Amino acid sequence: AEQVPETILDAMIAEVYPADDGLIIYTSGTTSKPKGVLHMQRAAVIQSWLIADEMRFTPADRVWTTYPFFWSAGLCMALGATIAAGATLILQETFEPGAALQCLADERANATQAWPHQAKAMAEHPLFGELDLSHIDKEVYRLNPDIAPQDDEWGTQGSFGMTETFTFVANLPADAPVELRNSTSGKPRAGMQVRILNPESGTILGVGEEGEIAVKGPTLMRGYYKVEPEKTFDNDGFYHSQDGGHLDADGYVHWNGRISNLIKTGGANVSPLEIEESLLGYPNMRTGIPFGAPHPSLGEVIVLCAVAMDNCELKEEEISAFLKQKLAAYKLPKKILMFSEADLEFTGNQKIQTGKVVEKALARLRDEAVEIEGVNYGDYLIDSGS
Repeated sequence: AEQVPETILDAMIAEVYPADDGLIIYTSGTTSKPKGVLHMQRAAVIQSWLIADEMRFTPADRVWTTYPFFWSAGLCMALGATIAAGATLILQETFEPGAALQCLADERANATQAWPHQAKAMAEHPLFGELDLSHIDKEVYRLNPDIAPQDDEWGTQGSFGMTETFTFVANLPADAPVELRNSTSGKPRAGMQVRILNPESGTILGVGEEGEIAVKGPTLMRGYYKVEPEKTFDNDGFYHSQDGGHLDADGYVHWNGRISNLIKTGGANVSPLEIEESLLGYPNMRTGIPFGAPHPSLGEVIVLCAVAMDNCELKEEEISAFLKQKLAAYKLPKKILMFSEADLEFTGNQKIQTGKVVEKALARLRDEAVEIEGVNYGDYLIDSGS
């Protein structure tokens, strides 16, 4: 660098424009093949500055993160926001709960960014009760599950976004009232436009009407790599997210799950997200993954993949009884299959590959000749080619 004149560097910098192609990020591939998302230079810069402000980062913050930097949230929420705020970023090459806790204590990190299963592993580690972690005051996922909901003074749950918009489309400041963060996904951020569309006709829906969320704005992707834009955007330039939701009278976005994942059973649409949320707090369960198994007369039947925590056992009848207290009868799983954590496969940024779990579940229904609603899946899945 000492041999390069400042005038050359200035000239090179002057040739970089906000609208230039900046980077390609691949989607997680949790349910389908990952797609290359091409973003302009401005997307990462805009989001990093906005998130630093909305997360209330200051130069005094010390941010510890497990988020990968090949992923939009890792680039913006961790790397970009920390740099924009002038804060300190603390990294470890790999995640191990004990080492992570020791690092938080030694480095006096006050902001933590971890996946839910990582935060849970740390909270259950013996060091959690031995180390002084009282300096932590900004947590994306809480290490201490005993904090009362009304005492949740900081959080990022009031948000909605995706790789295609370089994280947030709508959100709230992290210190917004907890009731608002828990009940909405925030308001569209500056420059972002949100429409709710009828997913079949494409017509714009009104306030409170459920439909597909479509978005447009300065951080929307240029497009999918090597995919024609007309296959991605509508005539008005909006990207159809395949996420369901609505806008309320005050302009807040309400996200209600993936439209493409809706289970259509007996003429009714059932959201897997609602079933997943109903399982929150169920003891000894790592996660629950609902899906629709094909059925000749009902269209689909609901099957739940219940993943037990290590060295724990789950019982189908107890899970069914638990869900009956929370869900309407038509939303209840017709079959619950037990899985272990060893059965899970993860994407590069540690999201569960739900498609892989569903494949294993269908194989079990077939191989074990499971009968559901009068159908023997040993014969049915073979005959249907599934």
